[in-house]
Amino acid sequence: MRTKSVMIEKWNPKWKDEFEKIVASLGKDIIYNSIKIEHVGSTSVEGLSAKPIIDLDIVIENDNFEIIKRLLNDKGYKHEGDLGIEGREAFSYSGKEELMTHHLYVCPKNSKELFKHITFRNFLKNNPALVAEYSKVKEQAAVLYPDDIDKYMEFKSEIIEKIYKKCRLLE
Repeated sequence: MRTKSVMIEKWNPKWKDEFEKIVASLGKDIIYNSIKIEHVGSTSVEGLSAKPIIDLDIVIENDNFEIIKRLLNDKGYKHEGDLGIEGREAFSYSGKEELMTHHLYVCPKNSKELFKHITFRNFLKNNPALVAEYSKVKEQAAVLYPDDIDKYMEFKSEIIEKIYKKCRLLE
């Protein structure tokens, strides 16, 4: 069993600025060699309670991965592989105390995982009642399982499945 502290915060408008700060820190070469950089995950949805961790997807042409990987390495990001999720390459870092904690992924433009991230985010952005419901579940889960990320994830799986069905990511 993994034990990892679970902290959920009410949505913070500063998260958008923190995302922009992370993007700016990547530098012109990474921005130039990517199609775009997407703010995904719960911090990207106004009103949604979240773990205070910025998720970002660097969207690339399929043949640009080695270039982006090298550029990210030069910026202190270490390639971790897909971590069991096809179509999404994860990168870790240490240091970078000037930046908010973040998860950085590189996805080809036609990746199913990227499609899921964008579809989920955009659907929630257009459904404030669902955002409120999802926030409540996440806050409850964090109170019930403050030291068990696996139980936290399990507790919120039902609402995630409901959202996936509503935005047609699950049939």
